[in-house]
Amino acid sequence: MQKKRHSYLKQRLEALNDGIIAIIITIMVLEVPLPNGQNIASYYNFLGSLSVFLV
Repeated sequence: MQKKRHSYLKQRLEALNDGIIAIIITIMVLEVPLPNGQNIASYYNFLGSLSVFLV
């Protein structure tokens, strides 16, 4: 019985951890600015932000 409860608690903790990580990744993606112009500088800033997200 004790082992079954331990397994259940471990599964719940893993699910909570996955949910928290998913929320953090979603917030990080929303913070990545889209390039708003046709110049090279805006795309450079976009790639810089994207590389920080990927790291």
